[in-house]
Amino acid sequence: QVQLEESGGGLVQAGGSLRLSCAASGGTLSIAAMGWFRQAPGKEREFVARITWRIGITNYADSVKGRFTISRDNAKDTVWLQMNSLKPEDTAVYYCAADRQSTVRFGTPEVYEYWGQGTQVTVSS
Repeated sequence: QVQLEESGGGLVQAGGSLRLSCAASGGTLSIAAMGWFRQAPGKEREFVARITWRIGITNYADSVKGRFTISRDNAKDTVWLQMNSLKPEDTAVYYCAADRQSTVRFGTPEVYEYWGQGTQVTVSS
């Protein structure tokens, strides 16, 4: 059973930066890919970024491309999401997720078996 724990959220002004971390534990050898999703109040959970665990292939939502960077350290079982040039519309609870199959449907929350509790990111204008 994989456990995921996010950290690094907070309050930042528009144009600022934050770095989110996701530490994985328990059964991490089964992880094929890890992703970040976010959910704003009254909205559905949406895909932000994803990275394959072994090779490090990355994918991004169009809304964050060029501003956010996902990376991982296999030895530390940790994934990071560096968020630059933050906008008020980036405000949401950010969730880390793990997938054992690295499916092409990586933008769909349902394909991820494990989820963290989430960390709040608030961007003020």
